[in-house]
Amino acid sequence: MTRTAKHETMVALASLVLAMPIHSAFAQQQGGFDPEAMARDMLSQPFVGVTTEGKPQEGLFAIRSTGVSTAPVINAAEAFLASLTPEQRRKTLFPVDHSEWRNWANVHRFERQGVSLREMTSTQRESAYNLLKASLSARGYATTRDIMKLNHHLAELVSNFDEYGEHLYWFTLMGQPSHSEPWGWQIDGHHLIVNYFVLGDQVVMTPTFMGSEPVEALSGDYAGTSILQPEQQAALNLMQVLPVEQQQQALLGAKQGRSENVAEMFKDNLVLAPEGLPAKLMDERNRDRLLEIIRLFVGNVDDGHAEIKMEEVNAHFDATYFAWKGDIDGDAAFYYRIQSPVILIEFDHQGPIALDGPRSLPTRRHIHTVVRTPNGNDYGKDLLRQHYADHADNPGHGHHHPVER
Repeated sequence: MTRTAKHETMVALASLVLAMPIHSAFAQQQGGFDPEAMARDMLSQPFVGVTTEGKPQEGLFAIRSTGVSTAPVINAAEAFLASLTPEQRRKTLFPVDHSEWRNWANVHRFERQGVSLREMTSTQRESAYNLLKASLSARGYATTRDIMKLNHHLAELVSNFDEYGEHLYWFTLMGQPSHSEPWGWQIDGHHLIVNYFVLGDQVVMTPTFMGSEPVEALSGDYAGTSILQPEQQAALNLMQVLPVEQQQQALLGAKQGRSENVAEMFKDNLVLAPEGLPAKLMDERNRDRLLEIIRLFVGNVDDGHAEIKMEEVNAHFDATYFAWKGDIDGDAAFYYRIQSPVILIEFDHQGPIALDGPRSLPTRRHIHTVVRTPNGNDYGKDLLRQHYADHADNPGHGHHHPVER
């Protein structure tokens, strides 16, 4: 299939998958915000990836052996699939190069594909959790489950268990679990999206979105649960100890309105020039502080693959930038961004949506974070492209469609 035909097919698939009813009440409540229409528009565009000038930098990502086994993830994925009914498997499985990868949203009202935790039996649910445990670090798994629990707490606070809840998270698998062929899985729901691509013993776990409103449960079934406090405090500590002139370099201005993140849902082809303070200008201690912030986000994947990713981060550390919006006092609401050729991290204090308060006033009770792999390797797409190219002349090697770029 030609690249043009492939694109036309994917657009047709996107139109079919996304021909869904518009949530007009929600759109009116959000001032015309319509996530389904946004998804359709994004999926009509070929994937490029996050770039600084509109074109991916080449040669950043190579197919190679990492020495970190993905067998536990494969085994957990196979066990999860085996636990599903034939109808559930049909809903859950997509081709590895399907546009369903990109069809995610961090809002609560969005038509999702796959099978939700709410639909699953307790045994199936345990298999789904085991897939998360095998793929993520202990801390990453705990944060993922805590986001779900906080979504339950939000339902308690607003008395709405139809739209919020611990089990309103959908699983899909792209491709079949394999030791040699590309495949992956996705979890998609309110304030939690993980895209987990696997090729051999390589893993790409972006885009990843983690957040919550509220970020701490002070009452209810999950009182004491909280998330993203280390990510919040470590960055504030760094900003506070920077020399004044470097604080000014990092500072992009005041925090404007409810939301500052630019790389969330439907922003797969974001063009974003680096801004702020170059890491290469920091002293050694502050460079280490910045690396530790990055590690907090990278460390959500299993420990072995987190180390592999940190090697990649370190290799491009002199091309890394740290940027800030907002104040830097002890209880400030703020936004920060860390950007390099191989990672993009955003952290933002958001205005309230479900809870009371002025919508335009950011608060520490509502946090969004997003992590992406720039230059065409979100969803492992650059590795997938290379894999298809490497096997294009081997007629016995599965399906060889050009990957969306």
